[in-house]
Amino acid sequence: MPPAKTAFVCLPCRASYKQPHPGRFDHDRVCPRCAKPLIHAGSAFAPPRRRDTAAWRTLSVLLHAGIRFHKSCCGGPGYRPRTLAEVRERMTYARRTGEPFAQALLRREVP
Repeated sequence: MPPAKTAFVCLPCRASYKQPHPGRFDHDRVCPRCAKPLIHAGSAFAPPRRRDTAAWRTLSVLLHAGIRFHKSCCGGPGYRPRTLAEVRERMTYARRTGEPFAQALLRREVP
């Protein structure tokens, strides 16, 4: 059986690449276009269209906050904000309540 593949993302190029899952002795992945480091996004990642700059900005916030798109048992990766308005709403909530930013981003609804 071939090794499982997972998604790696280059934010400057707005590109996603499926590559074998990183192993213990694996090297850093670099983008074939710009030679900058790729970010491991997870196996359940679905990239937005390259022209959709707002979606890529939202994705950038999520990846820089440490949020990845890994499969859970049956439900997929769970909730992830899809628009900048949803990200802003969760950032405001995190600042107001003191909840960690990454945890606030994963909330389905903000109280």
